[in-house]
Amino acid sequence: MTARSESIVIEIDDEQMSGTFLSPKSKVPGVLFVHGWGGSQERDLERAKGIAGLGCVCLTFDLRGHALARVTREDNLRDLLAAYDRLLSHPAIDTSAVAVVGTSYGGYLAAILTSLRPVRWLALRVPALYRDQEWLKPKRELDKADLMDYRSTLVHAETNRALHACSVFTGDVLIVESETDDHVPHATIMSYRAACQHTHSLTHRIIDGADHSLSDPVSQQAYTSILVDWVTEMVVGERLSIIQSR
Repeated sequence: MTARSESIVIEIDDEQMSGTFLSPKSKVPGVLFVHGWGGSQERDLERAKGIAGLGCVCLTFDLRGHALARVTREDNLRDLLAAYDRLLSHPAIDTSAVAVVGTSYGGYLAAILTSLRPVRWLALRVPALYRDQEWLKPKRELDKADLMDYRSTLVHAETNRALHACSVFTGDVLIVESETDDHVPHATIMSYRAACQHTHSLTHRIIDGADHSLSDPVSQQAYTSILVDWVTEMVVGERLSIIQSR
């Protein structure tokens, strides 16, 4: 199945974010990609193209403000909400079948998104974790040493907004960990895992030898395979079973 590509603009607060829709020709599930801090939609685009080819409408986009010193988590959460709402406005979308794929900081925001918008499938690659305090403080001004101390302990769901969202999420979850990650340690991954008590299913994969950014092409391919296989099983597989049962 071939995918159509359409460049779009997402408007928010008199500013614009650039995005790209990739979609097949029929009404299908939607997949929203959220990149990490300092990243862009570039890496997501390659994976989105493959998933769109499976029969999904995919939206990748660039979070605002990564070059600005004053951007906050509130700013970027609003960016994500705007992108989600734009995805659901696409005429090919089945609005009851939405997946969100978040990486690092984007994974953290994606987890919070599930408490604000309907999400059926949630994929988190090396999801970061932040204290609830100083939510409106510019992200660049947060204490990095304190963050690493926080992430290196088991954080309970009731004390953290992202983890609490995971604790009440009832869809399917994929968590992908990097074995040699120096930004998101194993304890953070286990905090997310422990929070997912009511999910329909939980899949946890570790990419051996991988660092946080997947700088090795082999690690990049390993993640692509994990994600595409999971999307195929969870999203495409379910839609096919529905069609066959009719």
